[in-house]
Amino acid sequence: MTTSELVKQLCKEKHISLSELARRIGQSRQNFYKKLNRETLTFEELKQIADVLDVKFKQSFILSDGTEISTGIK
Repeated sequence: MTTSELVKQLCKEKHISLSELARRIGQSRQNFYKKLNRETLTFEELKQIADVLDVKFKQSFILSDGTEISTGIK
Protein backbone atom coordinates (compact mmCIF):
# COMPACT_ATOMS: atom_id res chain seq x y z
CA MET A 1 0.00 0.00 0.00
CA THR A 2 1.36 3.42 -0.92
CA THR A 3 1.58 6.34 1.47
CA SER A 4 -1.24 8.16 -0.30
CA GLU A 5 -3.42 5.04 -0.07
CA LEU A 6 -2.70 4.88 3.67
CA VAL A 7 -3.67 8.55 4.10
CA LYS A 8 -6.87 8.03 2.11
CA GLN A 9 -7.77 4.97 4.19
CA LEU A 10 -7.07 6.90 7.38
CA CYS A 11 -9.40 9.67 6.21
CA LYS A 12 -12.14 7.12 5.55
CA GLU A 13 -11.70 5.63 9.01
CA LYS A 14 -11.76 9.07 10.63
CA HIS A 15 -14.70 10.30 8.48
CA ILE A 16 -12.83 13.31 7.14
CA SER A 17 -12.35 14.44 3.55
CA LEU A 18 -8.94 14.92 2.02
CA SER A 19 -9.82 18.57 1.49
CA GLU A 20 -10.56 19.02 5.20
CA LEU A 21 -7.35 17.23 6.13
CA ALA A 22 -5.41 19.57 3.84
CA ARG A 23 -7.03 22.57 5.52
CA ARG A 24 -6.22 21.26 9.00
CA ILE A 25 -2.54 20.80 8.19
CA GLY A 26 -2.35 24.25 6.63
CA GLN A 27 -2.12 23.32 2.96
CA SER A 28 -4.25 24.18 -0.01
CA ARG A 29 -6.39 21.38 -1.37
CA GLN A 30 -4.58 21.59 -4.70
CA ASN A 31 -1.09 21.36 -3.19
CA PHE A 32 -2.07 18.48 -0.90
CA TYR A 33 -3.62 16.49 -3.76
CA LYS A 34 -0.48 17.01 -5.85
CA LYS A 35 1.66 15.66 -3.03
CA LEU A 36 -0.61 12.64 -2.66
CA ASN A 37 -0.54 11.93 -6.39
CA ARG A 38 3.24 12.28 -6.58
CA GLU A 39 3.82 10.37 -3.32
CA THR A 40 5.88 13.27 -1.99
CA LEU A 41 4.48 13.78 1.51
CA THR A 42 7.32 14.54 3.88
CA PHE A 43 7.98 12.94 7.24
CA GLU A 44 6.95 16.21 8.91
CA GLU A 45 3.66 16.28 6.98
CA LEU A 46 2.91 12.71 8.02
CA LYS A 47 3.50 13.71 11.65
CA GLN A 48 1.13 16.67 11.18
CA ILE A 49 -1.52 14.38 9.73
CA ALA A 50 -1.19 12.07 12.72
CA ASP A 51 -1.45 14.99 15.12
CA VAL A 52 -4.57 16.54 13.60
CA LEU A 53 -6.32 13.16 13.32
CA ASP A 54 -5.24 12.10 16.82
CA VAL A 55 -3.55 8.88 15.71
CA LYS A 56 -0.13 7.40 16.33
CA PHE A 57 2.42 7.63 13.52
CA LYS A 58 5.24 5.13 13.48
CA GLN A 59 7.94 4.73 10.87
CA SER A 60 10.43 1.97 11.42
CA PHE A 61 13.08 -0.39 10.17
CA ILE A 62 13.14 -3.94 11.44
CA LEU A 63 16.54 -5.64 11.44
CA SER A 64 17.01 -9.33 10.69
CA ASP A 65 17.37 -10.08 14.41
CA GLY A 66 13.98 -8.48 15.08
CA THR A 67 15.37 -5.24 16.50
CA GLU A 68 13.15 -2.31 15.55
CA ILE A 69 14.40 1.19 14.94
CA SER A 70 11.45 3.52 14.83
CA THR A 71 10.22 7.05 15.19
CA GLY A 72 7.37 5.99 17.48
CA ILE A 73 5.72 9.39 17.50
CA LYS A 74 2.70 10.03 19.73
